[in-house]
This record gives sequence, C-alpha cells and structure tokens, in this order.
Amino acid sequence: MAISCIPTCQFTLTKPSSTFSKNEFVINQLHPLSLLSKCTSLKELKQIQAYTIKTNLQSDISVLTKLINFCTLNPTTSYMDHAHHLFDQILDKDIILFNIMARGYARSNSPYLAFSLFAQLLCSGLLPDDYTFSSLLKACASSKALRQGMGLHCFAVKLGLNHNIYICPTLINMYAECNDMNAARGVFDEMEQPCIVSYNAIITGYARSSQPNEALSLFRELQASDIEPTDVTMLSVIMSCALLGALDLGKWIHEYVKKKGFDKYVKVNTALIDMFAKCGSLTDAISIFEGMRVRDTQAWSAMIVAFATHGDGLKSISIFEEMKRAGVRPDEITFLGLLYACSHAGLVEQGRGYFYSMSRTYGITPGIKHYGCMVDLLGRTGCLDEAYNFVDELEIKPTPILWRTLLSACSTHGNVEMAKRVIERIFELDDSHGGDYVILSNLYARVGRWEDVNHLRKLMKDRGVVKVPGCSSVEVNNVVHEFFSGDGVHCVSVELRRALDELMKEIKLVGYIPDTSLVYHADMDEEGKELVLRYHSEKLAMAFGLLNTPPGTTIRVAKNLRICGDCHNAAKLISFIFGRKIVIRDVQRFHQFEDGKCSCGDFW
Repeated sequence: MAISCIPTCQFTLTKPSSTFSKNEFVINQLHPLSLLSKCTSLKELKQIQAYTIKTNLQSDISVLTKLINFCTLNPTTSYMDHAHHLFDQILDKDIILFNIMARGYARSNSPYLAFSLFAQLLCSGLLPDDYTFSSLLKACASSKALRQGMGLHCFAVKLGLNHNIYICPTLINMYAECNDMNAARGVFDEMEQPCIVSYNAIITGYARSSQPNEALSLFRELQASDIEPTDVTMLSVIMSCALLGALDLGKWIHEYVKKKGFDKYVKVNTALIDMFAKCGSLTDAISIFEGMRVRDTQAWSAMIVAFATHGDGLKSISIFEEMKRAGVRPDEITFLGLLYACSHAGLVEQGRGYFYSMSRTYGITPGIKHYGCMVDLLGRTGCLDEAYNFVDELEIKPTPILWRTLLSACSTHGNVEMAKRVIERIFELDDSHGGDYVILSNLYARVGRWEDVNHLRKLMKDRGVVKVPGCSSVEVNNVVHEFFSGDGVHCVSVELRRALDELMKEIKLVGYIPDTSLVYHADMDEEGKELVLRYHSEKLAMAFGLLNTPPGTTIRVAKNLRICGDCHNAAKLISFIFGRKIVIRDVQRFHQFEDGKCSCGDFW
C-alpha cells in the first residue's frame, strides 16, 4: 500500500501583521501561549490574553507569569504598566513573580518603582533571594538611590547573602554608580574569591569615576590570578589608559588585546581609537580604524571626535561624509564630534548646518552638550551677542556649563560687560565654581580694574570657593609624573630647577618674552611675575620630559585646565630649539608642537 506524503497546510493571513488571525488561534487551540514566540506588540499580547480568558486560563498562575515575563523583556512604560496590571490580579504571588517584576523595573525608565514592589514583597511574608537583590540593586544603581542601596546591603547581610556570587557584583556596581567607590572597594575586598564579574564591576567603577590608577592596579592583580579577563575588562582598562594619556602603556594594552583576541570586538577597537586619540597618537587611532572590518556608528563617531580634538576639523567632516556614503546612520555622539570640530576650526556656517540637520534630517533632539558646542562655536568666533541670545532663548533651562562656555569666550575677546552679565546668570544657578571667579577676576585685571579684582577675591574667600590648581603630567618610562602650578622653586628638585632655568635662557635667545600680563597681581613686580610663569605646571612637565628622555623622543603632557598663552608660546619655541615633538592635551583639545608651530594654528 502506497503511503502518500501528507500535504503541508499553508494559511494566508488577511489581517495586518500587528494582529493575529483567527486561523492562528484555531491552529494553536491547544494552548494560547504557543503564540508568544510570534508576538511582536502589546496589541498582540492582549489578543493572546483575551484568548486565555476564552479558554478559561485567565487565572492560571503559570499563564499569567509567562505573560508578565514577556512584558518585562521589553520594559517600556506601556509594557510595564500592563505587566503590573496582570501582577495585581494574582492573589497568591510567589518570589518568582516578584523577581520577574523587579527585573523589568530595573531595566525600565522607572527603576525606582521596584522599591515599592520590594515593600509589597516583605508585607506578603516572602523573603528575597539572590535574584531579588540583584534586580533591586540594579534599580538602585540606575536611580542613583544610595540610601535604598545601603538598606538592601544591610538586609543582605542579615540574611547571610552578602557574600553571594550574584549579589556582590551588583553591590559593587550600585556603590560605584552612586559615586561611593570606598564602599564598592569594601565589598570587593571582603570577597574571599572574587570572580571576573566582580573584577569587572570594580575596575569599571574606578574607570568611570576617573580613578585610572586604581583601575589599572586591579587589572594587574587580575593578571596575577588565574582569572581570565573579558572584553568588558578591557574596555575599562582602555578607558583608564585614555584618562591617563599614557601612550606607552596604551601601546602595551593594544598588544595585549591582540594577543588575547579581543580585537575581534568592535567596541574594543572603538575604545582603542578613543584611547590612542586621547594619548596623542592620531596615527595609531587611524591605523585601528582603517583595520576594522566592521565599523558601526560608534566607531565612525570615535574617529570623527579624534580628528576634532586634534584640530583637524576638515578631516572630521570628510570622515562624516564617508560615513554617510557607507550607509551608517549618525547619532548624538557623531554630531557632538562634528560640532566640536567646527568650533575648533572656526567653521561657523558648517556648524550651524550640522546643528539644525540633527532634528530636521535625522530626527535627533539636541542635548545640552550640543547646545554647549554651539555656544562655543559662536563664542570662539566673536559672535558673543548671538551666543548670549542663543542660550537665553533655549526652551530648556540653561545649565551653568553653557554660561561658563560663554564666559570663557568673553575672556578670550576681552568683553568685560558681557562677562558681568554672564556671571550674574551663572551665580543664579551655582556660585561655588572657582573658575568662574578667576576668569572674571583675570579679565578685570587685564583692564586695570583692581578694585573689582579685590572684590571678587574677597567674595571667593567669604563663600569658601577654592581655585583649582593647574596640574600637568608627563609619562616617562611608563611612569606618570605630576606637577602643579604654584609648586614654586622650593617644591621641585634642584636638577629640575636648573634644567628649567637653562630652558628659559635658551628660548629667550630665540625671542621668548614672558607674557607677564597673564599674572594678575597688582603688587607683584615683573621679576616676580616672570617667576610665577616659569613654574607653571606645563613648563615643569616639559622640562622634566627633556631632562629624562633621549633626544628626538616625543614629549607628551596632559593638563587638567586650558593651556595658558605663555606656555603655548614657550612650547612652540622649545619644539623648535630641541627638535622635539611636544603633544599637550589640555581640557579642551590637543596641541601638537613641531618645528616652532602648533597644530591649532594659534586658534584655541
């Protein structure tokens, strides 16, 4: 007897894809939840829920649990509202249900709602488990809710779960996100056998809190153990190296990445681009970028930002055009890089065009940093009134940083009256930032308004405002050495002092004249002012680099503030006399000095 093949039934749906057809429900009549794998919207989920009512499964806790779980996998507000609606229908809730809901809220835009859920759990007589704590601690981290996080920590100790392998990493992450690295380190140090997740949490915490030395120290400890790092580890290590601006260390990390095979990850390569750019080696950043087989939006954006911070605005724009031709859609970071590039290259019209194309062409809403770039762009090119009106007419409330950007522009262009108006707006929001007082005080001093200078200095003293000292670091033989402005003759070694004195004599022979107008002390003579300039942190770092590196070696300096005009002129002459390339990364950009010229073209 011949057996014929069973024909395959095919159904053509006549309704839109956003809803299920009647045929599908008939086919799956054994259980409505079999359609969950095909569900793509809340509307379809509600159709499935309706069918559970028709099949008398609306009170089945396993069915409701799966519906709730589906909602929490895409924890938008509408999905989580529906999940909570279903959750409230269940009278006899178990810990699994609470954990599912807590996980959903922790990943949502309203993580704080997980806290009321926890209170409900305790009132029901249930005890949290390790999954509960993990989700709730993630919610605390997202909400920056340190007090609630500490309470959870205490409760975990009470239940004997404080050494749990799942809870410890989330505790570390919670404290790190809440800016309490001491507490995070305390949790880590109490672990008998830290796992890679715990190492990643603490290393990432240190990197994100701008404590790169601590992060790298833990990475060395990790290397000495039997635990293998992951791509997450390397992202934080690379970030730490970028913060230090330590190129030699960065090159070692790059080799380590290749040796361990982490260079297959797009995110790791993107981080390397950023690191090399911040360490002053644009060549290495370009090499990484060109060697990438796959480039996502972040990789393109990193390269755009790299060229921008190194003063090559036109190249940033060129990379953006190449990005568009490659069919890669830009994001917020892409436009930050473009606006930054235009600002530091004085490309006002191009900058305006990119700013308005964000919303008009790409549907991207500008953020506060984009507004800041626009203020900087207008301010640098002297359009101070336009910049003031731009900030004043924003639909969102301006932050102090926006006004500070304009204040710096007022200082650059010597506009005292505008600076007074701007600082009044700053003080309405924040009067505790020492840099604001210093900028206006220096501006007053430049025009001889010493009474106003004294008034501002008294105001700083009365309000307890402290000026941030200039700090420059230079890497020599894989060791980063720091120098502070104001250290003076008695705080540096005799050898360095002599080297600095000789350096000043050398550059004076080729035309260096100390710009004592930058020292704003009316009662100080010219010799005293010249001595103050001599011991600026940038000059100390450059002198140390010259003294401790072989001829021809590039000197790389990182500065925590904007490089001063006198040090900028000195660096150009030092590069010319000694045939050295000097790279100085200040708070705003890179300056590459070579043969007596700077890459910024004296526009910074």
